[in-house]
Amino acid sequence: MANYTSIRYTSNDGLALHARDYPADAGATGRLPVICIHGLTRNASDFDEFAPIVARQGRRVLALDVRGRGESQRDPNPDNYTPSVYAGDVARFMADLHIPRAVFVGTSMGGLITMTLAAKHIDLIAAAVINDIGPVISEKGLARIAGYTGRTAAVDSWAAAAGYVRDINACAFPDNVDADWDKWARRAFAPDAAGRLAPRYDPNIAIALQTGKLRLTSLPLRMAFRKLTQERPVLLVRGTLSDLLEERQAAWMRRAAPDMTCVEVPNVGHAPMLTEPVALDAILKFLANVP
Repeated sequence: MANYTSIRYTSNDGLALHARDYPADAGATGRLPVICIHGLTRNASDFDEFAPIVARQGRRVLALDVRGRGESQRDPNPDNYTPSVYAGDVARFMADLHIPRAVFVGTSMGGLITMTLAAKHIDLIAAAVINDIGPVISEKGLARIAGYTGRTAAVDSWAAAAGYVRDINACAFPDNVDADWDKWARRAFAPDAAGRLAPRYDPNIAIALQTGKLRLTSLPLRMAFRKLTQERPVLLVRGTLSDLLEERQAAWMRRAAPDMTCVEVPNVGHAPMLTEPVALDAILKFLANVP
């Protein structure tokens, strides 16, 4: 039985969007909710182990399917697949649910969305966990991600789906075993209309990558990061094998935000699952000091 309920809501431009709602343990009151936002080609199911752990600490956890992913509707206009539009969807979601403030956990693209939200709606953010991303990223990792995003064909079996996710992610998760890849595949793929297993995202999300619209850095994003880290508590989680947030980019972030808390997850690349013991311990300690 699922340990969450589904929330359906409508974006400002009329798309049907979805989120998973993990209730806080019974008896817990007064703690701010946690909003989890996944990476570029991922979906809310990425948090299906992390979210219940946080909920047991007494916080409601809301894991979003960003437009074009998971159970959220695909956008007929690919130009809307941008962090600014995604951030607007998050603000609408919070308004619809009457959530004035939340703690954010953003993995990769989810971290960019959190920073973008901070630029215009810092009042919505009480604190943030930024997972393996920053306002400056590595060309190496971006090129790797661009190489597979939007190019994944449907497959005929779960074994083939697991093999695919292993082939493109083994460099980041060298310790994964077959069961890990199968679990990942069942989050990332779903049966399509023809009965084959297809990625759970709109391939048009790749257009920004393929056309060079997603840059390694930008002044607005650096300013948003500084605003977020100057005005709110922030925890940076980084995989030591990450090719998207390499040590050089992480060092820039530490210099720009000397008060930011940082933790590194050993022998993991982009991006940590957040259930690794060192990551989870750091996050739970961070949350313990947030309302």
